Amino acid sequence: MTLTGPQAQRAPERPSPPGGRRVPPGPPPWAAPSLFKKLATDRIALMSLAATYGDAARLSIGPKTLYFFNHPEHAKHVLADNSGNYHKGVGLVQARRAIGDGLLTSEGDLWRKQRRMIQPVFQNKRISQQAGVIAKEAANLVDRLRSHAGGEPVDVVQEMTSLSLGVLGRTLLDADLGAFSSIGHSFEAVQDQAMFELVTLSKVPMWVPLPKQMRFRRARKELQRIVDHLVADRLARTGESGDDVVSRLIGSTQQEADPRVGRQRMRDELVTLLLAGHETTASTLSWTFHLIDGHPEVRERLHAEAVEVLGDRLPVYEDLHRLRYTAMVVEEVMRLYPPVWMLPREAQGDDEVGGYHVPAGSDVLISPYTLHRHPAFWDAPDRFDPDRFDPDRPANRPRYAYIPFGAGPRFCVGNHLGMMEATFVIAMVARELRLAKVPGHKVVAEPMLSLRVRGGLPMTVQSAGDTRVPRPRVGSATRGT
Repeated sequence: MTLTGPQAQRAPERPSPPGGRRVPPGPPPWAAPSLFKKLATDRIALMSLAATYGDAARLSIGPKTLYFFNHPEHAKHVLADNSGNYHKGVGLVQARRAIGDGLLTSEGDLWRKQRRMIQPVFQNKRISQQAGVIAKEAANLVDRLRSHAGGEPVDVVQEMTSLSLGVLGRTLLDADLGAFSSIGHSFEAVQDQAMFELVTLSKVPMWVPLPKQMRFRRARKELQRIVDHLVADRLARTGESGDDVVSRLIGSTQQEADPRVGRQRMRDELVTLLLAGHETTASTLSWTFHLIDGHPEVRERLHAEAVEVLGDRLPVYEDLHRLRYTAMVVEEVMRLYPPVWMLPREAQGDDEVGGYHVPAGSDVLISPYTLHRHPAFWDAPDRFDPDRFDPDRPANRPRYAYIPFGAGPRFCVGNHLGMMEATFVIAMVARELRLAKVPGHKVVAEPMLSLRVRGGLPMTVQSAGDTRVPRPRVGSATRGT
């Protein structure tokens, strides 16, 4: 569904307030009940509704007034040029109660301190050294999927979540997260609570014994137990130090004057990393296999490239630039289904965006989902076409028309690791297996903190066909092979 365009019917602008400041157009005040319903039941459709008013729209929902901006220049201004005027907004504010003041939700000096602490873990040199770990985790995934060949369907979302948690634990935490089977369920409860507070536009006191609240309290306690275990395990390794996140956090938070503040900061940052570090990649991979199944020509090109580049071995870091078409597929998947579908901000002071006045305290929404489908910058925006990211083809679009990892100072610190993981996994699965959706199963997007596949993605597993190569030799992946 194309979300905006010059052909869309545009509503007249609202009357300008005193002083001649322009106010974006939008639904009339009496449309608030229907908008509130869409906020609760179909947030993607709400973005579509806003886009029908043009590249700038103003939505009044109860006590909230949301300013929706949908042009690359708007995104550039809010996320980069004037980013100091914008703090995290709706949705992430509600998530703070669950995940605390980690890198995803913190602001100001605390955020800068956290960013400086974690940045070295994501440097290219260190990430390149993790390629073998990712390849082995991907090989384990292929083995698990192969065990279902010709049998009952497997939930691809669940498999990609397990994979991403395994990669996260091995590459960033130096830990085996497979021992904590409750992580996925705990984050489900956390996100449900954050979205509940968002759609009700209220903060229900934690002592209210609603079933959702009680589930959330249990989940928050379980996540704290997990991160406390990770820290205790690292401290128990006497004489051992490392450059992983847990080691760096221990060193950083031990410098806090108040030990209680240090312990809470460590918990917040680890919980945030566990959430943001696995769900976005798992979502991207799930959407990838959904789209590949509907486009046999893409699947065949992926298979051919994987066989040509990898042969019967595991991928190494140097293969990233050789798996060119695979990377194009990942980029196109993130265009259609960006893992972070909404970038909410709150204006700290008065501003002007696209010629429209934005009062201090306003909630401002930038949506990669709608930007990535804007027909002024994308030909056939709803079509799955990886060739649009061919590096030999001129892009002819503004830089901020494509922001799957955000933009500005808060550009995703883990983008390189996520791209390597997705590229390796897709290549290795496509080389050996073919995943097919269960007939009749409806695939629906669920916009939570990330853009997930609602209710899982059951798929059957088959051999890639007559051109299937032998099982890769796990010990054969050496640098430069």
